[in-house]
Amino acid sequence: MTISVYIPSPFRWLTQNREHISVDGHNVAEVLDALNTRYPGFDNLVYDSEREIPAHINIYVNNREIHELSGTETEVVDGDQVAVIPALAGGAGDGDVPATASVALTAEEAMRYSRHIIMNQVGSIGQRKLRAAKVLIVGAGGLGSPVAIYLALAGVGTIGIVEFDTVDLSNLQRQLLHQTEDIGKSKLLSAQETLHSYNPNVKVIGYEAPLTSDNAMDIIPNYDIIVNGADNFATRYLVNDAAYLTGKSLVDGSILLFDGQATVFKRGNGCYRCLYPTPPPPGLVPSCAEAGVLGAITGIIGSIQATEVFKQVLGIGEPLLNRLLLVDALTMEFRTMRLRRDPDCPLCGDHPTVTELIDYDQFCGSPPLVAPGTASAH
Repeated sequence: MTISVYIPSPFRWLTQNREHISVDGHNVAEVLDALNTRYPGFDNLVYDSEREIPAHINIYVNNREIHELSGTETEVVDGDQVAVIPALAGGAGDGDVPATASVALTAEEAMRYSRHIIMNQVGSIGQRKLRAAKVLIVGAGGLGSPVAIYLALAGVGTIGIVEFDTVDLSNLQRQLLHQTEDIGKSKLLSAQETLHSYNPNVKVIGYEAPLTSDNAMDIIPNYDIIVNGADNFATRYLVNDAAYLTGKSLVDGSILLFDGQATVFKRGNGCYRCLYPTPPPPGLVPSCAEAGVLGAITGIIGSIQATEVFKQVLGIGEPLLNRLLLVDALTMEFRTMRLRRDPDCPLCGDHPTVTELIDYDQFCGSPPLVAPGTASAH
């Protein structure tokens, strides 16, 4: 049965501005399924999470509302007309909802993110949440590269990157943001060019300086989620403390040789200091530059970090809160260790003593980051 379906203007961004669509179906449910097959994501416009027609959507068959008939089981025949009519509010957007989250996706965005939109856990609403999200990545190296690329591909609207190093030949074994022709170029510039080549719709904000106690509180509050891709302990403790003091979620990752770790910290659920109260003595734990790192392990951990960002933005799944994921690439074993908030933690404990940023170079016994090569050498 060929049925003509009227598409209201608020939904035409998904149908490439087509007002009437002809599809086959024997009842309204089949018609809606056919529309979703042709325009992935249509389901998310007309069904709720229980796959019921929500109260703000009315569907008509030949000008009769289907609730007066047999609902989505209402039979249709050749020549029938179906109309999908949403409630309209008009006026300005919600005060607490970012404009980019309330504005409909464009036809180009709907096609670009169609594999997201057809997922019940994402849909058009989730995709708009991703577009409205602001994520800061500390470092554009081994971990920051896959994180940044996947965030850009997924349509995260604003990506901040803290990076002051330049591209070196030795980086190219694992740092996906950079290519041979980028050697000698600012990593930040290389990262911005690469991300925009993947997705020109995302906004990439760069901070070409080491993250320090002097600038962290000017940068981190501007973002929803912080991703730590640094490879030195001073920056790791700095990012942890700044994220906690500003109430930001922190997606933490680290790698060395064939091993990787990933976890998520939020206020009330412990912090990096609960996991590692004090840094190791200088020189005890080698850096990737000293001991080496398997290039592929950076992709594994970076992808896990990106996934944790998506889950938080979309509000789905179980985040790695209170859990430390350990990856051993040699045995390909994944282990999960339980973490707990330490009531004696100087930052997030019951009686905190760290209430502002400190001198992290002195705390870790490491030299300050004043030269390229240390911010994101992963």
